[in-house]
Amino acid sequence: MSAPTPWRGGPISRHATCVLAPNPGPMTLEGTNTWVLMAPEATEAVVIDPGPQDEGHLQAVCRLIAARGARVRETILTHAHLDHAAGAPRFAELTGSRVRPLGRGHADLADGSVVRVGGLEIRVVATPGHTADSLSFVLEADHALLTGDTVLGRGTTVVAHPDGELASYFESLERLQALTGPGAVTTILPGHGPVIPDARAMIGVYRQHRRDRLEQVRQALADGAQDVEDVLRRVYAEVPREVWPAARLSIAAQLDYLARS
Repeated sequence: MSAPTPWRGGPISRHATCVLAPNPGPMTLEGTNTWVLMAPEATEAVVIDPGPQDEGHLQAVCRLIAARGARVRETILTHAHLDHAAGAPRFAELTGSRVRPLGRGHADLADGSVVRVGGLEIRVVATPGHTADSLSFVLEADHALLTGDTVLGRGTTVVAHPDGELASYFESLERLQALTGPGAVTTILPGHGPVIPDARAMIGVYRQHRRDRLEQVRQALADGAQDVEDVLRRVYAEVPREVWPAARLSIAAQLDYLARS
């Protein structure tokens, strides 16, 4: 099997451009995707996930927007993990924009909020599970869904227990699936990895993967597994060891889900 084509970001549509952060790794794939959203000829942009605290990356995002004769109006976070959000305070200094996470403050976002900037409308969809504060965003002009780490461009994501929670993750995947279909969301712009052209199919893959893993954990417990480490060795033996720390979090989330149900 040939290696996947490396993801490098760049212009994706008339309204979305990805600036890839230089933080590749087992959990971040080629790096964090910083998304610049703006309409053609607009003078204001929305930036989703400024990424890590990397001055060169933040300056690159600023240069891209300035080259289009625009400024950043809103800086939005899919969630608070450092690879997505650590650079936000510095980016706000550079751009004069406000940072908007999930929350209850005056400028914060909530499920169903609509951000309107430069002729674009971006609808907020609460998708807890990977983390409690995870958000996704519908960019209706492109029939696209920005998913942060809820759905990745390659592989699967971690349910980061205890902040992340499996029942919520299942519900979030159901919500995202309901947004897909003809005339609705067709494409996923993820927080890591390449664009997914068939949103409905990929969300279906994610749902099935979680069900399969949960059944494997049930079987491991029936076969005598006692704790996270036992399940890790029985169920995740084929997973590269560099991602075992993340696998442990997902196993803890699965065990919590089974205990509750």
